[in-house]
Amino acid sequence: MQGFTNVHLLHVVRQYAPMVGGLEDFVRNLVARQKGRFASVRVLTLDRLFTHPDQLLPEDVIIDGIPVRRIPYYGSSRYPVAPAVFSNLGQADLIHVHAVDFFFDALALTKPLHRRKLVATTHGGFFHTEQSLGFKTVWLNTMTRLSSRLYDGIACCSNNDLEMFRKLAPTKARLIENGVDLSKFHDAAAPMPVKRLVSIGRFSANKRLDRTLDALQSLVRSDPAWQLDIIGSPSDLSVADLEELTAARDLKSHVHLHLGLSDTAVCDVLSRSSIFVSASEYEGFGIAMIEALSAGLIPVVQPNTAFRALAERHPMVHLADFADPEQAAGTISHVMAELVRAPALRRSAVVSAEQHAWSTTIGHYDELYMDALRS
Repeated sequence: MQGFTNVHLLHVVRQYAPMVGGLEDFVRNLVARQKGRFASVRVLTLDRLFTHPDQLLPEDVIIDGIPVRRIPYYGSSRYPVAPAVFSNLGQADLIHVHAVDFFFDALALTKPLHRRKLVATTHGGFFHTEQSLGFKTVWLNTMTRLSSRLYDGIACCSNNDLEMFRKLAPTKARLIENGVDLSKFHDAAAPMPVKRLVSIGRFSANKRLDRTLDALQSLVRSDPAWQLDIIGSPSDLSVADLEELTAARDLKSHVHLHLGLSDTAVCDVLSRSSIFVSASEYEGFGIAMIEALSAGLIPVVQPNTAFRALAERHPMVHLADFADPEQAAGTISHVMAELVRAPALRRSAVVSAEQHAWSTTIGHYDELYMDALRS
């Protein structure tokens, strides 16, 4: 791999550890693999977690051997404004912005002043829900278009993002799919088929956990043996919200919530499961599903753009419209029957996930950085 021993690299991301999620895990994994290969690597992020906005985090910490600085913000979590970003660029030669938000726009529009090289990773843009869709479309075609053209390179983590950003900055956008830590849950799923589902991710409105519960309710009517583990952290939905949704469907004895688990504890939950489920309406890439494959779980997921693209590459991924709980339940039952007939499908899932190894992703980011520095 290429070295950048004279380059000071700064990652700017709105949320970082201890926040847990697809975006945060991706940046943390990327940073960990860049340690020692640059003159310096730092992370700049916000001083509060969106899930605990009243709790102030320490300003300066070391995480995985990497300096992390946290700065204040105001406004909503959808577009947190943090002017202190400009006084915390330090000696950075190259700034890597993650996601399309205030940081993305602010650092682009002030590029003539700070004169740093800029690259970005889209992480799904900001179209994670249908909320304010008209305003988002206008913003995309005005502010985001202007900002995008000031970047030296834009990594789109899905074909959907690539299609979007090629319209905004055709010479800057390229496809770099997210790397996934395949060792974290490697081969962790139940060795033999069991009627137990698992969902992994934030309790966000767009994840449509209500529809996942509807599908489970349909399964339980036919066979009370079905169980569901929900692993994640509160977001748009609280624990109380989920408990209320569960109780309304008379599923208390079939649903198990898991909060703040370590990777080891997650593996323990996965060891009792055979099928990964997600009714998510939108995904930037689908890291949780790839992690599920690496564990040996068979996914049954909503046919959103990201999951459809991944299903084309992973034949063991099953698409089902969770808006129709009977259809989703039928697909899950079909998958269970397939697993019983052919337990080797579990191993096929583990092998299939290997195409998303970090080694390939790091090489693509090296090329992005080199092209940006030369531009």
